[in-house]
Amino acid sequence: MKKTFLITAGPTREYIDPVRYLSNASSGLMGYLLAGEAGKRGHKVILVSGPVSLAAPKGVKLLKAVSARDMFTLVKSNISKADVIIAAAAVSDFRPERMLRRKFKKDSGELKLKLVKNPDIAGYAGCVKGGRALVGFCLESENLLERAAKKLKAKNMDLVVANYPSSIAARKTRAWLIDKKGKITDSKTASKEILAKRIIDESLAILSAS
Repeated sequence: MKKTFLITAGPTREYIDPVRYLSNASSGLMGYLLAGEAGKRGHKVILVSGPVSLAAPKGVKLLKAVSARDMFTLVKSNISKADVIIAAAAVSDFRPERMLRRKFKKDSGELKLKLVKNPDIAGYAGCVKGGRALVGFCLESENLLERAAKKLKAKNMDLVVANYPSSIAARKTRAWLIDKKGKITDSKTASKEILAKRIIDESLAILSAS
């Protein structure tokens, strides 16, 4: 039976002024590969993407977001359609409290930013998911598996994909898949295409078992 996947991908941009913004180095590749893999299997895919330089996979419904709040709005309005939610986007945790209307001039002196928290998209999905399968990602420089397991529990995920910052924009990566029972599967170093297939397999298995 064909399912509907709601997948987030890419970075977000939190604007300081009309030119400058806070963001991260995410390329969006993992999320786009996941969308493509699910689509190739005949599933319906809604891809909510931050700003990236990638073409949407064929047959995928692409919804474009810029900021974390944009992405949150799109996720909220589409989550009821989904059977599987994969939160693969690298969402900015913070944003400037206010955006300057004009470009800040360097001769204006120091620029001090007050940052406020952005919506927790994966956390929201975990609260409202019901019988849906929720897959998230955890990227850490240290204590990776411990922090990933805590994130899975805190956000009510069914599966978390843990990896290191070296995976950003890389074609190959090593990841660890942790499920709700505490089982840890080491993907070994492999292409992101292979990892995408494994994640789609696991997400469908979770859905079947629920």
